[in-house]
Amino acid sequence: MAQAYSAGLTVTENIVLRKERILPLKGKVLVKKGDHVKADDIVAETLLPGKVLPFNLANKLGVTPGQLEQFIKIEAGQQITKNTILAATKGFMGTGLFKNEVRSPVEGEVESISAVTGQILLREPRIPIQVKAFIDGIVTEVMEDEGVVIENKSAYIQGIFGIGGETVGEIKVLAPAPDAVISASDIGESCAAKVIVTGAFTSYEVIKAAQENGVKAIITGGIDDQDIKKILGHDIGVAITGHENIGLTILVTEGFGQINMARKTYDLLKKFDGHKCSIHGKTQIRAGVIRPEIIIPLKFDEKELVVDEASLPSLEIGTLIRVIRQPNFGRIAKVTALPEELTKVESETMVRILEAQFEDGTKMVLPRANVEVIET
Repeated sequence: MAQAYSAGLTVTENIVLRKERILPLKGKVLVKKGDHVKADDIVAETLLPGKVLPFNLANKLGVTPGQLEQFIKIEAGQQITKNTILAATKGFMGTGLFKNEVRSPVEGEVESISAVTGQILLREPRIPIQVKAFIDGIVTEVMEDEGVVIENKSAYIQGIFGIGGETVGEIKVLAPAPDAVISASDIGESCAAKVIVTGAFTSYEVIKAAQENGVKAIITGGIDDQDIKKILGHDIGVAITGHENIGLTILVTEGFGQINMARKTYDLLKKFDGHKCSIHGKTQIRAGVIRPEIIIPLKFDEKELVVDEASLPSLEIGTLIRVIRQPNFGRIAKVTALPEELTKVESETMVRILEAQFEDGTKMVLPRANVEVIET
């Protein structure tokens, strides 16, 4: 039988990870190949150009653009403060009477001066950008002036959706079971700076309590999309998430609504309760899929850092899958048969299907396009 392939979602206790940490534009790399780094270590830095401010200097000085050159006190490329005199007239008949001075409205530098328009362009101070390692590991490659590659061995979980950026914290499992739902009263001072695991669902009230108590991140089976809208102040767009400034990161492992966290995912998090992890909520569901991730670093020897070539996850008898379409969205099942012939579904289209058995023992026929493989 020909091998079948499907989109995959990785949940594994042991994997070799390779992460590129790249600057948005060329700068300075602060580490070298072979260095051992921690997640919070800064590995590269650069300066982003500041905002440009057009400023009509001739008009402010009360002269024509053609006259500006004789009164100008600065030059292109010069560093300036808010006290810097940009231009000044000498006053009436050189006596100093009616003298006019124009000072810079911003701190930064002079970008350019135009004698034609009488305008100057002022650039605000450069913005420092630092790239952290994000994961504990070893620098295995240095890209000069651009960034590094860091490798490690980790327990690794991909989520189905997330919001919020990169953060690092200690895992704290609050939910006693994968189908449990915690309340806001379960979150207190002991959750500060922690990555909490909340079970099958996280409500708006739980998210607010987490924010108020300094929680670094929430890992949950399901969430209400309307609660996310409340937190963000707008609907979830189709663009990449992960840049939201809401004070914490949220990673959803199963989907929208109250959905039991997959037993394998919960057990893995429970096993590493109290361990440090790196987590982010970056998600992109269009071309170039990006998954939110939980990375729990393990002890390893450098000889173990051999990354297997990427391959498409395969559908086989016994493969663990997750349904990604309604009405069974988020449910976990095991493949029991893979018929080769095309089958007509409700939409009257002919598709390839599979037979699967859910965790409760019920069986169902599903289009292969409606599932994703849970990689182990």
